Amino acid sequence: MERILVVDDDRGIQDVLDIMLSREGYQVSTADDGAAALELIRKKKFDLVITDLKMPRMDGIDLLKGVKETAPGTAVILLTAFASGETALAAMREGAYDYVEKNFNVDDLLGIVRDALEKREAERQEKPLPFQEGEGARYFGTMVGRSKEMQKVYALIGKVADTPANVLLLGESGTGKELVARAIHGNSARRTKPFVAINCGGIPETLLESELFGYMKGSFTGAFADRAGLFEVARGGTIFLDEIAELPVVLQVKLLRVVQEKTIRRIGGSEDIKIDVRIISATNQDLQEKVKQGSFREDLFFRLNVIPIHIPPLRKRREDIPLLVQHFIEKYSREFGKEVKRISAYALELLMGYPFPGNIRELENIIERSVALESSSIILPENLIIAEKANREGPAGEFPEGGLDLNRELERFEREIIRKALEKARGSKTKAASLLGVSFPSLRHRLEKLGMEAGNGDEK
Repeated sequence: MERILVVDDDRGIQDVLDIMLSREGYQVSTADDGAAALELIRKKKFDLVITDLKMPRMDGIDLLKGVKETAPGTAVILLTAFASGETALAAMREGAYDYVEKNFNVDDLLGIVRDALEKREAERQEKPLPFQEGEGARYFGTMVGRSKEMQKVYALIGKVADTPANVLLLGESGTGKELVARAIHGNSARRTKPFVAINCGGIPETLLESELFGYMKGSFTGAFADRAGLFEVARGGTIFLDEIAELPVVLQVKLLRVVQEKTIRRIGGSEDIKIDVRIISATNQDLQEKVKQGSFREDLFFRLNVIPIHIPPLRKRREDIPLLVQHFIEKYSREFGKEVKRISAYALELLMGYPFPGNIRELENIIERSVALESSSIILPENLIIAEKANREGPAGEFPEGGLDLNRELERFEREIIRKALEKARGSKTKAASLLGVSFPSLRHRLEKLGMEAGNGDEK
């Protein structure tokens, strides 16, 4: 049960939040001011602090700083009736998860609380692995892999991380471009400053401009207060512009100015604001082709593409699949409270032969489902649920003319694996079952299902 500390000198607000959060199953404690809150935090562990901004003895910003020093893993949400863009920016710089006005909607606040707790748990479970370097390194930050392709990526990260150069990450969806961006930031001199990520293709154009650059009070309907944009929030750190190819042309012009002049101007503002931000962009599209088509500015492309890093698809780094599988098994076993330790050899062989059009993201989803369904300590083939959508690529990454039937292809592959195991076991189904990591009854059932001779009894 997550523990939440509510800090406010208004007992009415305390009571409202206490009742609201307790109904959701959270364990709630309260304090009247920041000083009292810090005393509690030194004695007890809290997952989240919701604090008022204006309080006697110690205000919310000073409490936020104290929390980050005393319990850096605790998330903080600031709650105030005195909204301003500058205060919000100061709060984000000090590490606040969010900044909410006191006339909040209950569902909205609960959503922010859940998001903050989920992010805290994800960060706790996804602490970067110890950095390995040199030939044969298995990981870099939270990236897992020892293939030659990933060694090249690791080497490039090491070379460019501590430079001010802008980086363009290129690769298919699901290859882990944001992990690479975070590794670059985490190994740079900017590591103690904010890392801010935004998906340029997931936000409407009108909202995207205000998200990136901020706005002034009264600049448009609904702009009730000044608000800092993400470039200001990321000041001194790194901003990650995912799906940069989706950035509208009108915003490409504004982004070019940011890159060239290192200044931004809020919507409705008249003053330029100096910023120091490293830009890392990413796309799964051919930006050079977009330039030729006229949908992406050539001058912006060259400014962003100072250091290009190509992230290989999973089908080009198959030797990393066992490492990734084990990594995800451990992750989701912890998350689900399961005792799943490994994957059977047969199940792993099935994964090794699958082309993964969704790349690492698809592999992670498969292992997450398998761990959730598995009741033993080992993932068996029957709980290895591969997506039913028609697989668009073959092992070499090419889609056969006329398409293919996924179920038939998986059955063909399963038949071939069993045949090889029987050959290696010289016809002994008991030994073949052991080689495949399944029980003899399970193998016999599969032989019957596939129309292969099942035989009788437990052959030697």
